[in-house]
Amino acid sequence: MLLVGTSKGLFRVFADAANGGWRLDGPHLAGYSVLHTLAAPDGTLFAATSHKVWGAHIYASTDFGETWASLEATPQHAVDTGRGATQSIWYLAAAGGVLFAGIDPAGLFRSDDRGQSWQPVAGLNEHPTRSTWEPSKGCFAVHSIYVDGQNPDDIVVAVSAGGVYRSDDGGATWQPANVGVRAENLPESRPETGHNVHRVVRHPTMPNRLYRQCYNGVYRSDDAARSWVEITDGLPSDFGYGIVVDPNDPDTVFQIPESSSHLRMPVDGALRVFCSRDAGTTWESVSEGLPAERVYITVLREAMATDLSEPCGIYFGTSGGQLFASRDAGSHWQEIASYLPRVLSVKAVEALPK
Repeated sequence: MLLVGTSKGLFRVFADAANGGWRLDGPHLAGYSVLHTLAAPDGTLFAATSHKVWGAHIYASTDFGETWASLEATPQHAVDTGRGATQSIWYLAAAGGVLFAGIDPAGLFRSDDRGQSWQPVAGLNEHPTRSTWEPSKGCFAVHSIYVDGQNPDDIVVAVSAGGVYRSDDGGATWQPANVGVRAENLPESRPETGHNVHRVVRHPTMPNRLYRQCYNGVYRSDDAARSWVEITDGLPSDFGYGIVVDPNDPDTVFQIPESSSHLRMPVDGALRVFCSRDAGTTWESVSEGLPAERVYITVLREAMATDLSEPCGIYFGTSGGQLFASRDAGSHWQEIASYLPRVLSVKAVEALPK
């Protein structure tokens, strides 16, 4: 099942094994923008939503998305910080019974009671380098929250715009983690902080391996974000949002390049997915079945996902409401839904109900 968050609600898209097709239902949470979804280890689904009138909320489902209920509490900065109300919740993560939420205005929060209350992660929210953070074009938020499943003290997050930060002590203290990363849009081309990070992904079986898509370039880390090497060479652009890993192979990564920060559309009008099977040393287009000309949409940061199949399935949605799927690691693509609202997030959920 795919959870497809859009600007007008959440859709569930099911693979139909009988005929190889797809069926769609929704919208659930109708009228809400669904920026991110989470499938917790216990099977609970969570959705991060925002609404122009009703504000930002987190919804939970214990019946695989058939029904949803709003959590009573919303992560938000204290009034005395002067940061204002929560504009949106950009990312949700779960580890060891703890929920994490990244919000706009930029902040990281944790809940030890399944979202009934939230506490600020002060070590990050009040970091001495916070003065170097600033709003990006789309948000001012913490996103891409990853806790090492083998070592819960090891946490990596991203701030747009602020950079990647990591913690070795469960979130008590944080260090900037941007060594080796360009920031050509800033006065200093390789600053310690202030980077506009579009997305970070961490490999589930090799947590020291991460990839990041930035405002300038694509990068790989082999030491849990302590340092980065640029792997943009071979891609038609250094700009983009969508990047995902093959859960079965830490050396395989997929990326969707865009023409520029100004135009934000596929390079040369051709919607293409690029793949590297050697950790970014070389890249090739894996785009058979995707529209190859006059494409003017964009793929947003959370609108691309992979599943655990082997070869892995890859899925992404567009700002124009198209949803594409490849069940063979990019060798072939098909459009599985059209005329959806603007797609904001895509999540592949493995455990189907019996």
